[in-house]
Amino acid sequence: MLKLEKNSLSSGPLPEGCQLCRQGAKLVLFVTGLCNFKCFYCPLSKEKKNNDVIYADEMPVLRYGNIIEEAKLIDAKGTGITGGDPIKKIDRTIEFIKMLKKEFGERHHIHLYTASGKREDIKNLAKAGLDEIRFHVPVRLWQVMNSSDYKNKILISKDYGLKVGIEVPVLPDKGKELLKMIRDAESLEVDFINLNELEFSETNWMSLRVKGYRTKSYISSAVSGSEKLARSIIIENEFTTTVHYCSASFKDAIQLRRRLMRRAKNVVKDYEIITKDGTILKGIIENGDLKNIYNLLKDEYEIPVNLIYFDEYRKRIEIAPWILEKIKDNFRDKCFIVEEYPTWDRTEVERIPL
Repeated sequence: MLKLEKNSLSSGPLPEGCQLCRQGAKLVLFVTGLCNFKCFYCPLSKEKKNNDVIYADEMPVLRYGNIIEEAKLIDAKGTGITGGDPIKKIDRTIEFIKMLKKEFGERHHIHLYTASGKREDIKNLAKAGLDEIRFHVPVRLWQVMNSSDYKNKILISKDYGLKVGIEVPVLPDKGKELLKMIRDAESLEVDFINLNELEFSETNWMSLRVKGYRTKSYISSAVSGSEKLARSIIIENEFTTTVHYCSASFKDAIQLRRRLMRRAKNVVKDYEIITKDGTILKGIIENGDLKNIYNLLKDEYEIPVNLIYFDEYRKRIEIAPWILEKIKDNFRDKCFIVEEYPTWDRTEVERIPL
């Protein structure tokens, strides 16, 4: 039994894709939001769900080179391809796999998450260089997976040399069905089964509420009972294959945090500070005649140009926080210490007025 961070658990060795995610070393490549399945628990955002858009981590992909750029910024050792359903855009997905393998080499591990896949699709994915395929089996098929087409998909994938897994969310009222599906997958000798904690999102919350699901605490978006069921299945049973439970907090506090830290080290400027959580601290001045303020700080205060920046797009001056703390009383304009993610969108976490 492998005890992991944030209450996650595994009955055996983690699949390679999950090992790299645990390090924060996997690029998340969102190929398309299109999908034929209408899962009531789908957590995709409004911007992605049912929309044919491409993202590399948080970065919208305007040209395919953006994918390589983001992978380098996080020092990626691999890529997780997801959606929607990437096989809805199979030619694009194959092109991305080939591009990543060409740029980073065969050791760059690529896994793909899908609910579909014909023989020809799986063959072409394997030929392009895919290492690992993860099938999302719909809930309605959990009790009959071995008499469904997913049995064929698994066997075909194994024939083409792919590592094969099952990855599903844990619905707290479907324990019997989930265990049956795990046993069926085990009989097909899949390499692993990933169980994800079910979560509320901006697009699925109403569907989950209708089903009677509730959050497990007022500070969590995770569904009550999901973790308890997943852990009990792993602890109370013996399996011949790895059954791995990944908690929602593991994704945020471990996987995402470590990826942020990797990116922060590559994008941090001289006037910014990296926190222990992988976020970035900086000082900012807003409002007023910013161009004149910038020149004043640079010329009269003699602040080095590497410790100050006039961001015309965001209409603010960015400055080393330790310098802003010293000079804040000399300005009537708004001064703040801000904390941001080091991601492409630089989402602001917190701001403290000075």
